[in-house]
Amino acid sequence: MKKLKLKNFIILFVIFLCIFFVIHITKELNEDKKKGNVFMTNQEKNSYKNIQYYNREYQSRYEQYKKQNSNLSIKDIVTRVNIGLDHSFYTHTKKTPFLNRDYILVNKYLYLDETYVPEQLESISTQYSRSGMKLVRTAKDAFENMAKAALDDGMKIIAMSSYRGYDYQVNLYNRYVTSDGVEAADTYSARPGFSEHQTGLCVDIYDGVVDYTNFEQSKSFHWMQENAHKYGFILRYPKDMEHITGYQYESWHYRYVGEKIATYIYKNNITFDEYYVQNLEK
Repeated sequence: MKKLKLKNFIILFVIFLCIFFVIHITKELNEDKKKGNVFMTNQEKNSYKNIQYYNREYQSRYEQYKKQNSNLSIKDIVTRVNIGLDHSFYTHTKKTPFLNRDYILVNKYLYLDETYVPEQLESISTQYSRSGMKLVRTAKDAFENMAKAALDDGMKIIAMSSYRGYDYQVNLYNRYVTSDGVEAADTYSARPGFSEHQTGLCVDIYDGVVDYTNFEQSKSFHWMQENAHKYGFILRYPKDMEHITGYQYESWHYRYVGEKIATYIYKNNITFDEYYVQNLEK
């Protein structure tokens, strides 16, 4: 009888200890959540690895970024960290790969050195541009075909700015900084080496009537919205994507990436930065 009582006492004591530890651990976890120190289960960690473009070297960065952005999906977390958005713009930068390719990416984390000049730069026909405008041959041919198609539809697409060398960007950016300060200039102008214009694959356009900053108000803009991807061009800095691209909305800035990539971006309503880390980088 005494042995039975002792056994029951031990069982009750063990149950009490288990309840105590469960309560204690739950309390600790709740405190950690309030402080942002959320521990991940193996299932949660595996959910990152199931993303095709997951980079195991970034695991701790994914977890930290998730703590700060709990509303984002795992896919968005991986995409944004791979772009570099867990770091401030113009920090943790590196030289961009895929030089002289249509899918080269230049942004606030990937740069071109000051000696880079793209191959096969050619002048755009003055029928579709201001004098002196140049693009890489594939982009130039595509742009002229697009501008001709627009003209056939009664629209006008004119290239007002295209390839810019490194030194040109130095002078342009410094002028903006002098005028508006670094913080403001960084929202609309690229620092030298970080400008897409140096790739020879992007072009600023207008319709020859309204100022390019009001291009969105023109009929030509709406034509571009529906047709640019058919010729391999994308609107590089879309509206409400500043948190991804780092630049304010520019209705006039188009980038050549080829028809296949442009069509995918158009159909999925994403930026080139997102497409790049999801499909090209790895």
